[in-house]
Amino acid sequence: MQFKNYLLAITTLGLGSASIAQTETIDSVRLKQQMLQPVEVRGLRAASDAPFAKTELNAKEIEKANLGQDLPYLLQYTPSAVVTSDAGTGVGYTGLRIRGTDGIRMNVTMNGIPVNDAESQGAFFVDFPDIASSLSSIQLQRGVGTSTNGAGAFGATMSLNNMQQMEHAGAELSNTYGSFNTWKNTLRAGTGLLKGGFQFDVRLSRIKSDGYIRRSPSDLRSLQLLAGWEISKKTSLRFMLMTGREKTGQAWNGVPGDSLRTNRRYNELGLKSDGNYYNDQTDNYQQDYYQLFLDHKFNKYLTGHIATFLTRGKGYYQEYRMGESFSSYGLPDFVSPTAADTITSTDMIRQLWLDNYYYGSVFSLLYDKKNTQLTFGGGWTQYLGNHYGYIKWAQYNVPADYRWYKLDAQKNDLNLYAKAQHTINKKLILFGDLQYRNVAYMINGFRKNPTLKPEANYNFVNPKAGATYLITNNSRERQKVYASVAVANKEPNRDDFEAADTSLPKPERLYDIEAGYEINKKKWSAGVNLYYMMYKDQLVLTGKINDVGAYTRTNVPNSFRHGIELQAGFVPAYWIRLNANATFSENKVVDFTEYIDNYDDPNYAQLGIKHSNTPIALSPATIAAGTVTFAPFRYMKNDQLLEMDLSGKYVGKQYLDNSGDEKRTLSDYTLCDVRFRYSIKMKPFRELAATLALNNIFDRRYESNGYVYYVYQEKGQQIIDNRYFPQAGFNWMLGLNLKF
Repeated sequence: MQFKNYLLAITTLGLGSASIAQTETIDSVRLKQQMLQPVEVRGLRAASDAPFAKTELNAKEIEKANLGQDLPYLLQYTPSAVVTSDAGTGVGYTGLRIRGTDGIRMNVTMNGIPVNDAESQGAFFVDFPDIASSLSSIQLQRGVGTSTNGAGAFGATMSLNNMQQMEHAGAELSNTYGSFNTWKNTLRAGTGLLKGGFQFDVRLSRIKSDGYIRRSPSDLRSLQLLAGWEISKKTSLRFMLMTGREKTGQAWNGVPGDSLRTNRRYNELGLKSDGNYYNDQTDNYQQDYYQLFLDHKFNKYLTGHIATFLTRGKGYYQEYRMGESFSSYGLPDFVSPTAADTITSTDMIRQLWLDNYYYGSVFSLLYDKKNTQLTFGGGWTQYLGNHYGYIKWAQYNVPADYRWYKLDAQKNDLNLYAKAQHTINKKLILFGDLQYRNVAYMINGFRKNPTLKPEANYNFVNPKAGATYLITNNSRERQKVYASVAVANKEPNRDDFEAADTSLPKPERLYDIEAGYEINKKKWSAGVNLYYMMYKDQLVLTGKINDVGAYTRTNVPNSFRHGIELQAGFVPAYWIRLNANATFSENKVVDFTEYIDNYDDPNYAQLGIKHSNTPIALSPATIAAGTVTFAPFRYMKNDQLLEMDLSGKYVGKQYLDNSGDEKRTLSDYTLCDVRFRYSIKMKPFRELAATLALNNIFDRRYESNGYVYYVYQEKGQQIIDNRYFPQAGFNWMLGLNLKF
């Protein structure tokens, strides 16, 4: 499709404006738009010709899918992705795996600012509800990818940009209702660019859901404020405040395997001695993000960016506990004054608190002239965390609001990187990237082991190199081949340090080799990406009880993932579009020893079982997805659009641990979703859009996640307790979006 005689003007706060006035293809225009990305993401994201596998979603694609489910569910049809939800609905605690890589090994940044929790290294999307309503773009890199700020990218990198402000003064109201009494209400408003270069935007959001699993409701609220000041054509200042508050029912234990057929929605958490359930078994947390950005264009080749930030988190989870021993809380046994009995345990309600500050600064300097792009950047961050717990109520004599532990931790992270990209003869593009990262971590005790106070200091060097060759690059066809090699290092998590008095877990290392081919033509496109990811000292659960009596992850010497990712798109007519992707992989732990509790041994010594070449847990060998989009009625005169998406997803069998035992698996599953969207531009609205999503239309019963709760041997038999996370059957969401 060609444009003729058009003028496209692009204006971005702090980056000036650009115009294109010539006949070009849509893809060519998009490429020019990408060059005007905000500075805070240009330094971190992989460019269009960088030799890395990636997927990008723009604001329109995000808006179509955004009906209140958490951020991972907007990415579920991207290559190599598997999503899961504790509550079974996609609202509340959710997770995303890429190539089997879990969330604690995925680097996530928001406007270039690190998002991952400093201690667990996970990204908890529930802490910034409805961020999708503010996102202008998402880039998801698979594999190690390019250097970035924050946690080590150990299999995937997610870059979020939610700094885009409304081009003109206006407002937007979005409301969604659906299954399980799910509500989403969002209000956005903006001033547009005012005199003096000022601009202000606000978003208010609320998401509520009863959840599919029993007692798994969610009450999520968020506020985002944006303020921009275009000081001059070369300098801009921007500020973002975003606060998210969540209260969710705990559903993180999963459902025992023997309950799946008879009671799929079962939730054991909150059970009381009288057989009833505690009605406030909840997770309560608030996280506030303060981000300040200064951008300056020194000349037409050199641009600088610096940002400071503070992420403030505070909250607790509250739970009912049965039969807790007084000694575990530093309390004496209770002697009944009437019966003269000694009582050693009690039921109680307790709160476990996390109270933390995470702050620092990041910067980047970008040089772009002709065929050469250079980036130098980095950042320094510090995390200060307090862990403490209260007993709020007990059956027997416990002081009011008794605090039985208070422990702190500190983590410092210094990161410097340099990137270079150079084009030779308009065909060959060379890429190099070198990152240095220093991590210093001090832990002042653990709840169950308060005297264990490990300290660690790591120096990581993460090099990356690659090349892209453009076979053809014109308005009719674009072909390229690329290859890269990258090294990533990652420090252990907080829980991994609760291992021994004398030894510390080793950091993990990943070697990632990737190569691919892409072709884009007028009506179709295709791509293939090959990857080989070799891990050294990967931390996995083996069942071994360590020196301090805890089950923690253990380094295994060698493991690997290798596979092929396929993508294709086809537009046979203007009203129909097809997209599909598939991943076929092998994911193995070369050798490790599994430990199980042996109750046949009078000393309860653990039994060691050696394994070789077993599947890595929760890493399906096959993942496939496809979408067919129909737009049969497109009335350009009235700016009306009726669109239908028919999407399918297949996830192969997954193992719950690394043993390769067929009794510890998740069955494969296939899902089908349908989405209808109608939009029209009519007064008094700029746009009115209605969306109906029908999810899991064939009412498939499936489990998307799980784990092995315990394995032990008794009377010569292995007893296995698997836990699963069932997902909702057929469910629906109906949304109405009004833009003024």
